[in-house]
Amino acid sequence: MVLLVSEVIASNLLQDFPDSVEVAFLPKEAPLSEKALQAEFAVAPYGSGAKRFFAELPNLKYLKVVQTLTAGVDWILPHLPPGIVLCDAAGVHDIPVSEWIVAAVVGAIKRFPEFRDAQREQRWAYRWVDDLEGSTVLFLGYGSIARATEKRLAPFEVEFIRVARTAREGVYGFAALPKLLPKADVIINLLPYTPQTDKLIGAEHFAQMKPGVLFVNAGRGKTVDQEALVEAIRAKQVRLVSDVTDPEPLPEGHPLWSLPEVFLTPHMAGSTPKLFERGFRLVHQQVARYVRGEPLQNVVTDGY
Repeated sequence: MVLLVSEVIASNLLQDFPDSVEVAFLPKEAPLSEKALQAEFAVAPYGSGAKRFFAELPNLKYLKVVQTLTAGVDWILPHLPPGIVLCDAAGVHDIPVSEWIVAAVVGAIKRFPEFRDAQREQRWAYRWVDDLEGSTVLFLGYGSIARATEKRLAPFEVEFIRVARTAREGVYGFAALPKLLPKADVIINLLPYTPQTDKLIGAEHFAQMKPGVLFVNAGRGKTVDQEALVEAIRAKQVRLVSDVTDPEPLPEGHPLWSLPEVFLTPHMAGSTPKLFERGFRLVHQQVARYVRGEPLQNVVTDGY
């Protein structure tokens, strides 16, 4: 079985696959080798390598499985031919993204972005700040990243409300949002982007939120109506810390660059040196399962 990976992957991550597995490389520019054209299993590159991978997909006649190193798959789904099994990297980004969320929440509660701005202006901008202890934190989307975040926020003695597309024990469905949103002091959006979540959070939802609520977006920018978000910020209904926007990157002059009570990072919450180490641990597990004929993990259905 031939496994196709980007040529930029470090060799130490490609050791100890089953003996029946051969590794072939997706080069940046050169034609695919004969071995690469036989690939049954591919690890999809993203960023600059994704365009090349998409261009080569019609040539990969034997391809059966594509494994991403990202938790979200909206960027790759439109490019995959029918019949390809797509697996996401759920679990791989739990640690870095949950750490980013905790930093985002605590930093915003303690007004660190505001104090940083004042420092640059050499202003001694004394003010009172809030406590996180005793707050109510609402998750929009409750998967592995939300669970990891909850674990890290629990020592702050906060209460949790969990909301997801599918209601289950301890987790509400979207229909309950009108009664739940007014209770939250912090709302953490971790929704994946699918046709069902496109602009799911809009003006009606922002109006239901507690005035001054902290809205933290580590999911996808397209799950939020950006115009409604901007209006909610201008009305001082919402404070925002976000790792994602729509579009990405934000164009010059977009209101989110300059509105008060907004702190942005450039979709980097999961970008740490351990990304590929964690990601290829999953790849090794998935390839071993495939070779043994066992069910794969993280198979994408209904867009996530």
